[in-house]
Amino acid sequence: MSPLSKRLKALTSQRTPKMFEVINRQRRRKINAKQWREFMETAIGALPTEKREATVVFVNDAAIRKLNREFRDRDYATDVLSFPSHAEPFETEAQFHLGEVVISVERAEEQARQNNLRLENEIQQLILHGLLHLCGYDHETDNGEMNRLELKLRRKLRI
Repeated sequence: MSPLSKRLKALTSQRTPKMFEVINRQRRRKINAKQWREFMETAIGALPTEKREATVVFVNDAAIRKLNREFRDRDYATDVLSFPSHAEPFETEAQFHLGEVVISVERAEEQARQNNLRLENEIQQLILHGLLHLCGYDHETDNGEMNRLELKLRRKLRI
């Protein structure tokens, strides 16, 4: 094998790059970006996908309601929305990006109270739920496939 062939093989066999971005666009709660990046890395590692990058955005009810209205024609605040990435063939870096998960911290707090959970656990569940949507699962149409996988992953991730 020529030196050039060896170098090309080494370049193409390198591990998939990883980037986990956390964006805080709300003021209600302090967000520990490091904690959520670490959780995203663990959760994405457990998912059935080759893509290894994602973004989570924390917002308030007003912001998620606006997104829900604009993209889903539903005029209410929801807990989590997912926006898959669709990379163009020339966007080699973007091909590893699953997309964005947007979480309403206010909805998460309310749901945590209702379900007797810590806010951290509720947010973990919402991130996992959003990541599954980014992988193409849809609990509204898949006869329980997403729900079964989500419950299995919750147990695996201990959330």
